[in-house]
Amino acid sequence: MEKIKRILKDKSGAGFPLIIAVTLLLVIVFTGISEYFRLMIVAQGVRDAVQTAVISTVNDNYDDVYHGVREGYSGAYQPIAEDFEESLDYGDIYERLDGVLGLSYSGGYHEKRTPDGKLEFKVWNLEVDIRNAPFASGDQASSRFEADSTIMLEVPVSFGGKLLPPMTIKVKTSAGYTPRF
Repeated sequence: MEKIKRILKDKSGAGFPLIIAVTLLLVIVFTGISEYFRLMIVAQGVRDAVQTAVISTVNDNYDDVYHGVREGYSGAYQPIAEDFEESLDYGDIYERLDGVLGLSYSGGYHEKRTPDGKLEFKVWNLEVDIRNAPFASGDQASSRFEADSTIMLEVPVSFGGKLLPPMTIKVKTSAGYTPRF
């Protein structure tokens, strides 16, 4: 510590390389932090878009769920003759996701590219699990109509050139139907 103080107080110019090293270190640290925030913003935007697409699918089930709630049951069931039959709409979540994020389909992936053709991110392997509420369960929080989804996300890292691998994560979302009345 004394040596650093002595170098900083020295007027002969010996502290100049140290100042340059500290400045470069700060630039690298701030660049790494800004890249981390960029990756988190992209991941959060994709998560929100997937959740929006899944909520749209849950809303598409409104007509089936409402009928069951109105008749005293909580679930997507339709009366068929003297019995009830499960009735679910899965919708096209990828189509909604493409519309929300402006994605294009290429080579098995849904990709977002910059105007100059550089890959921003890509998603694939969407899995949706729709859990219908049990038949005649009443309105219990543990047995509501819910849709869980997962999707793989890959974002190229633009820090350190091509030394670092792209960020690949599984994004998980959940949505459910809660009757208001």
